[in-house]
Amino acid sequence: MKNTSDSLLHYYKMFQKHLGARIYLIFALTMVAALFEGFGILMLLPLLQRLDTINNSVIEVQSATIDNVTNSTDIGDYLLGFLNYLGLSDSIATVLVVIAISFIIKGALTFVALAYNANLTGQLLRELKSDLFTYYSQMQYGYYVSKDTGYFINVINEQVSRSMQSFSSFTQLGAHIVNTVVYLILAFLVAWRFGLMAVCAGIILLLIFRRLSAYVLSLSRLTAKENGHLSKLLIQTLQAFKYLTSTHQTPTLEKNVMTSIGNLVDYQVRSGISAGLTQSVREPIAVTLIMSILMLQIFFLGQSIEPILVSIVLFHRGLNSILAIQGARQTMLEYVGSMELVHEEIRMQYQYKEKDGPIKVGSLTQGIVFDNVYFSYNSKHNDIIQGISLKILAKTSIALVGGSGAGKSTLVDLLTLMIKPRQGEVLIDSVSSEDIELESWRRQIGYVSQETIIFDDSIFNNICMGFESQDKGENLSDRIKKAAQQANISDYIESLPDGYQTLVGDRGIRLSGGQRQRLFIARELFREPKLLILDEATSALDSESERSIQESIDKLNGTMTVVIIAHRLSTIRNVDRIYVLDSGRLIEQGTYQQLRNKKDSKFSSLIAMQEL
Repeated sequence: MKNTSDSLLHYYKMFQKHLGARIYLIFALTMVAALFEGFGILMLLPLLQRLDTINNSVIEVQSATIDNVTNSTDIGDYLLGFLNYLGLSDSIATVLVVIAISFIIKGALTFVALAYNANLTGQLLRELKSDLFTYYSQMQYGYYVSKDTGYFINVINEQVSRSMQSFSSFTQLGAHIVNTVVYLILAFLVAWRFGLMAVCAGIILLLIFRRLSAYVLSLSRLTAKENGHLSKLLIQTLQAFKYLTSTHQTPTLEKNVMTSIGNLVDYQVRSGISAGLTQSVREPIAVTLIMSILMLQIFFLGQSIEPILVSIVLFHRGLNSILAIQGARQTMLEYVGSMELVHEEIRMQYQYKEKDGPIKVGSLTQGIVFDNVYFSYNSKHNDIIQGISLKILAKTSIALVGGSGAGKSTLVDLLTLMIKPRQGEVLIDSVSSEDIELESWRRQIGYVSQETIIFDDSIFNNICMGFESQDKGENLSDRIKKAAQQANISDYIESLPDGYQTLVGDRGIRLSGGQRQRLFIARELFREPKLLILDEATSALDSESERSIQESIDKLNGTMTVVIIAHRLSTIRNVDRIYVLDSGRLIEQGTYQQLRNKKDSKFSSLIAMQEL
């Protein structure tokens, strides 16, 4: 963070970047409201002078006018002149009505400002959450793997919500500053010595509380960081609930969770004590200062009581606004660490957004070429893909084989353009991956990954994923059932009481491992992709289901391009070509029979280990 990050201007720029000129209207409404209130308070001056005259006069109240006042100040004369300019009488009744109307208008404008502030807060909340979701859906894969899921959830939920608290306090802070300026200027007009004393007192108060503000800001940043850590721990614990409970390992993580919660409680308590200190001393300080200045004005400077009383009201308003500035600033700093984190995250998303190319690719017709490809996740060139060159012809099937860490999944990530080569090229229908519009390529891909992706929804929606057909004559249900049959799960679905409308629970927890995997496969077959990637797609299936799905996959030969990653080599007997990887290098290629019959080959040794 910058050294000047605790300045008001810095935070103003952060909010103004998202809201633009809309933020000015709040302060404009606040200023006009304060002016009306100040005008109403100033009207007390001629009113008090008139009442003082009445108490010392035999003139009838009903016929009295402000013109009878012999001790009117210049301010009082200006106010009377303004009433006359408006065509109003200067009777006491008129002055009272004007005062009342001024405060009514002030209240109405304050309500409009608060309502607009609420609307603006809602707009900012929607903008930040939607922008972050959009950015996260477009971020580079390398940035995604550098963080954890808890971090992203914490930012988009907890930190954005806390940012709204910061924004609300910021607008209150701005309103209090406007009010302070208005009240003190008016206090100067009535009694300049009194106003000068008020300004000096306010500056001293802000300097006294400055160190406390820095302390609250440090707590805010620690709270934002700790919230992210706690979110990560909670997500990990809940996702591994079955395993942790079954093996009684929850206490291992519970200690870390409780420590994190304890830290958050500590930060919250310390912030609360700081806020309580500011709030509790506000009124005593205001009254003490007012009485001190009042005594100075009357007994040492010999000022008349009427302007002093009006100045007291204005000064009290101004001093309360000064103290409210400190309170609002302290509250803003308590939450502004979240806004800083969100702001920084948005900046990082600009930096790590996926780079889209200009060329839209149509249906895959030629094939995919890896030309001397190197890849590394860091800048030190510790390559996990080293000089691989291979070709995948359109509408053929290939398999990637090798031990753990051989580079199979990384090649798939290069194929889906989740990552880009450090050196060399990936060509799709002769177009470099650097030049391809990502959406035009990825919408052609069906991808059954090692991690089964099931959503907390119905089986029907899990298969079609909100798909809207462009062919109005197409029957969506028939297409879903066809995909389920291909994935050998239709009989199971139809045996359920709710059939395709059955809810599967979070990550498909109400299904067995094999059922989840078949449902996943059904979704990808439903999409009718041009490229189907199967990353250990049948690893959780029994032999009969695996054989059935394998037959369905074999029937796809010649209709789409199929890439299979497999450890179970029996699933790749019928592919057109097999590529064997080892430590990021391509060491063998050929058909199943060619590689099996080749003595001392890596592939034949893999087959021997599986006793085929």
